[in-house]
Amino acid sequence: MTKEEILLKKRFVELSNAAFNRNIPVFTDFLNLNELNIFHSVSRELYTPYEVFGGYESAERQMIVFIPDAFSRDIQELYPISVIRIAPSHKKYADSLTHRDFLGALINLGVDRSKVGDILVKDNEAILFCHENLADFFIEQLTKVKHTNVKVLTESLREFNYEPEFKMIKGSVSTTRIDSMLTLCCSCSRSQAVEYIMAKKVFLNGRLIEANSETVKEQDVISVRGVGKFVFTGILSETKKGKIFIEIKKYV
Repeated sequence: MTKEEILLKKRFVELSNAAFNRNIPVFTDFLNLNELNIFHSVSRELYTPYEVFGGYESAERQMIVFIPDAFSRDIQELYPISVIRIAPSHKKYADSLTHRDFLGALINLGVDRSKVGDILVKDNEAILFCHENLADFFIEQLTKVKHTNVKVLTESLREFNYEPEFKMIKGSVSTTRIDSMLTLCCSCSRSQAVEYIMAKKVFLNGRLIEANSETVKEQDVISVRGVGKFVFTGILSETKKGKIFIEIKKYV
């Protein structure tokens, strides 16, 4: 474990301790998959209960809140998360905008990545989850993405509803081991799948996978950094030669 990872573990314990001693909820910034994995490895050492939320049910980047035992309010009302919609000012003249374009525009403004959650892109628009302190800043300063002028509006987190879209993938694998499943999810060779695992890019239900022998079960969520997020929906059939025909949902 690196020095930064050790410090992050210590920080989680400190935040939990602060919530316990001050009797108030204490929030982290948005955490990526690797940081969430580190958190789960230390969760048994915490002083308080906790919840994890990123603005919508299947969010990848999420905040953790440490909750005092006697706290009774609805905790989701208190998350310091704002929902921002970014859209071209004139769709007719807009570039084709991608997740990378929207993220690049934020980074160009000097924004700390830990203050920004998921960015959902559809129909050349983006829904952005960010720390509430940044909402007004984005409205004032985010005027262009790529070469396209944009308008920025806020939406109510309480009223926000998002249903992810999926692409269905069907195919055969030799086993439900993670390395075999990745060949179908990522349309890659077994050796490339192992490289993803060795590079610490593969997560199963938010947990970092470091061995290619891990077994994937139905409804497990596979995340591969830089590639995508998948749900193993189940085995459809098995052949006489031992091949397994399966179905996977890919988030799009």
